[in-house]
Amino acid sequence: METAISQHFGEIALAPASSRAVTGRFTLGGAPVELDLNITDQDHLDEAALHKVDYRLRFLPELVDSARELIAQELDDKESPAGQYRRFHCQNLHDGEAKEVFGVESPEEITTEVFLRALRLAHVGIFPGQPERYFVLDFTLGEGFTDEVLIAAADSDGVVDDEVVWD
Repeated sequence: METAISQHFGEIALAPASSRAVTGRFTLGGAPVELDLNITDQDHLDEAALHKVDYRLRFLPELVDSARELIAQELDDKESPAGQYRRFHCQNLHDGEAKEVFGVESPEEITTEVFLRALRLAHVGIFPGQPERYFVLDFTLGEGFTDEVLIAAADSDGVVDDEVVWD
């Protein structure tokens, strides 16, 4: 069986197989980020495609910055998914959660900047067979606080889609 080595995913079998996800790790700003390389039956995963994934991951910090800019733009629109996510997570904070999650004393102090600082990249799904949704970025306010994520996507060139969704 032919294999290739990825900087982020280790040794990966290139032979066609059933759909699968290969897990990996990335460190961003000193924090670990989970990676999933999603391969379907129809994908042609070869060494060049795997090296492209590793190469594109070099630009993950810039991609995250672009996604954060889009989220920031949407936070002021209460009807947008980002605005709804913010309102949902800030309106019913229990004692101490504003300090624990956002680093401020009260919910009234949660400005856009404070909210964005608390929002962390937790997971990146990579779909080499889908150039229009190559990267799917999951942002969270913390696993101990919520299991809800804000999702932004980018194409294989690293261009962030203009839609953020809440899941």
